Amino acid sequence: MGGGQPQGGPAQGGASQAHGGPPQPQAAAVGQPAGDGFAGITGDLVDGRFSEKEAKPIANQNSRLLRVRLGEPFMARQGSMVAYQGNVEFAFEGGGASRFIKKALTGEGLPLMRCQGQGDVFLAERAYDVHLLNLNNAALSISGKNVLAFSSSLDWNIERVKGGSMVAGGLFNTTLRGTGWVALTTDGPPVVLNAAEAPTFADTNAIVAWSAHLQTQLKTSFKAGALIGRGSGEALQVSFYGQGFVIVQPSEGIPPVATG
Repeated sequence: MGGGQPQGGPAQGGASQAHGGPPQPQAAAVGQPAGDGFAGITGDLVDGRFSEKEAKPIANQNSRLLRVRLGEPFMARQGSMVAYQGNVEFAFEGGGASRFIKKALTGEGLPLMRCQGQGDVFLAERAYDVHLLNLNNAALSISGKNVLAFSSSLDWNIERVKGGSMVAGGLFNTTLRGTGWVALTTDGPPVVLNAAEAPTFADTNAIVAWSAHLQTQLKTSFKAGALIGRGSGEALQVSFYGQGFVIVQPSEGIPPVATG
């Protein structure tokens, strides 16, 4: 070994060519390692700005996409998974007989799937804005259509909004309780109203969520044309009183399609 030429060095390569052997393969160019899937491609999509953000286990990848790094299982809206990496399992989460009956009677649906395993899961819903909230021994009442995902440590149930009844066309929401995280979607940038400042009213179709300990009351008001809210006839709002907040989105949802 002392003082000899390294294996594959110039002397060995020259001897190989002298004996008529095949030429030695050329080394990969500096800056383009062999097997680099990005080699030869440039642009904003591959310059790193859209790469996966890994600073936190649960965070917004961008304003409309949530990334969850699996440790503990979590619940997500069925059909909201747009991509995942790793060994992840998705299973239907029925919620039990009592929730099934409430869903059938009230129309407040929250189709869920349980996500578990190891890896990263990316979630989105119709390119809506995604917002993360952390609950610390607290409760939040949420419109089922605005729930994207939440930690399995939270208890959830379908509950009637106080101040109304099912017979009178009452409102039912999904309530989350305990300690954990929840991801909500809004159709556009929302406004967060402090109900302690003044009596607060919001259209039932635009409400996203509110502090579950707020006092609520359903209120109807006859409107001509579309003076109040969307559509015509009798508008339904929820009034809020007490210490807490109300999240309202700048949309009343997709209007029903007329059938001929």
